[in-house]
Amino acid sequence: MDPRSSTSLWQEARTLFPGGVNSPVRSFRAVGGEPFFARRAEGATLWDVDGRPYIDYVCSWGALPLGHAHPVVEAAVREALAEGTSFGVPSPREVRLAAKIRASVPSIEKLRMTSSGTEACMTAIRLARGFTGRDKILKFAGCYHGHSDSLLVKAGSGALTHGEPDSAGVPRPLAELTIVLPWNDAAAAQELLDREGGRIAAVILEPVPANAGLLPPRPGFLERIRELCDRHGIILIFDEVITGFRLGMGGAQERFGIRPDLTTFGKIVGGGLPAAALGGRAEILDRLAPAGEVYQAGTLSGNPLAMAAGLAQIEEMERSRAYERLEQLGAMLESEVRELLRRRAEKSVQFHRMASLFCFFFTDQAVFSLEDAIASDRKRFARFFHSLLRQGVFFPPSPFETCFLSTAHSEREIEKTVAAIGRALEESQ
Repeated sequence: MDPRSSTSLWQEARTLFPGGVNSPVRSFRAVGGEPFFARRAEGATLWDVDGRPYIDYVCSWGALPLGHAHPVVEAAVREALAEGTSFGVPSPREVRLAAKIRASVPSIEKLRMTSSGTEACMTAIRLARGFTGRDKILKFAGCYHGHSDSLLVKAGSGALTHGEPDSAGVPRPLAELTIVLPWNDAAAAQELLDREGGRIAAVILEPVPANAGLLPPRPGFLERIRELCDRHGIILIFDEVITGFRLGMGGAQERFGIRPDLTTFGKIVGGGLPAAALGGRAEILDRLAPAGEVYQAGTLSGNPLAMAAGLAQIEEMERSRAYERLEQLGAMLESEVRELLRRRAEKSVQFHRMASLFCFFFTDQAVFSLEDAIASDRKRFARFFHSLLRQGVFFPPSPFETCFLSTAHSEREIEKTVAAIGRALEESQ
């Protein structure tokens, strides 16, 4: 184990990696200061290399709903590791995990395993284009679907955090095939799709956007998008990389009662290891090679360690009734935060929660879209973040990310967090 401090490691990392990191949001650029380096984690606690503990609400960006180092997941990985790290041929665990996903999510008839959510979304777009014979796609401002060229147009997550929602290196002719509309604007979607629908292959969206802060859909919005896609023969893609197996065993589509044509999964399906999946209607999935003419491949797709971790995590969530616990913790946190805001007469804070996802926007206006989120006070968020960090509470280091609860969080940790939030609100004024 490297004995150096976070400061020392950061100095060397900046000479090795662009911006000092291997994923942009980790750099803390949106909030200022230097990032810490993690030594280890267990349950709801993360320790940095300097020995400081943090109550962790990043949870590997949502991948760990049972918390860090869950013994069931660790045991499954150890068992798989004893048999080998990668085979390059099919193995039983990928079949078992795929069967579990299909049994849990009614819209899924067939799947393709991938190694990342970016890869799954990229493949979904290619597949929709191949299936429909159309080139254009529609996405919504602030929804983040990974960093493939077609989707880095008005994106959320790290692209938004760093002020580069339209990435350099994306060819203009390709970007012009991606149409972007405001999130939650059903009238704009109807006008666009009724005019351009015959040329659009797919509508891709996060059913609950969580990469521009948390932006729940307005009532009826998702239903309207489904109707419009049906009307114009457009493939509807739900990006459930975050919401899949977090809002319930059936994800957001179960929660809202909407059946997409394709769904992408990530994070939870890998149990903390690199894994993702694309699934949906069999007639569409069967266009993927080798069954069809749409090509996709991956050396580590269906990696046995990741399959073991993902299957163990999902099965343990179902067995332990984790969703009831996550909802209980989320409701407790929301109740206490709202009471805190009421007592402080805070008019410039918006608190959003859905199940085990939550975030803060520093604004006195309601937040329904990317434009609303951008108008919030990002400097105050940075002060709020650093106050929490000093108190041993780790929120995502960006005003455009979402916090995650795990079943490893306790009522006592929630109470400590709410107390820290109260102090951070005071110090961030």
